[in-house]
Amino acid sequence: MTGDRSSSSDRESRVVRFPRGGAAPRLRAPVPSPVDDLAKFERGEDATDDYRHRMVVNIAAFVFVLALIGAGIWLADTMAQMRKDQDCVLSGRRGCTPVEVNTRRW
Repeated sequence: MTGDRSSSSDRESRVVRFPRGGAAPRLRAPVPSPVDDLAKFERGEDATDDYRHRMVVNIAAFVFVLALIGAGIWLADTMAQMRKDQDCVLSGRRGCTPVEVNTRRW
């Protein structure tokens, strides 16, 4: 049973020393940027900020988001009511959906 023995080099700890702040990093040649220069999107000094237009667009976006939220809530409520009515009918009960009757016909 000599398989239990390990060599003396396996018992010793191995420490890899990394250079700290004292070592200077190697300088590499600058790598060209993979994207075009973004200077074409910068605003010049003479460009004025159209605050009124920006606020109108923000309000329009806010109203649109509110309309989407309202439509989503209405749709979810309608689907829940339809599921409730369908469960009622499939369980065999009668009178699951309310019937609105006008007392005044003419």
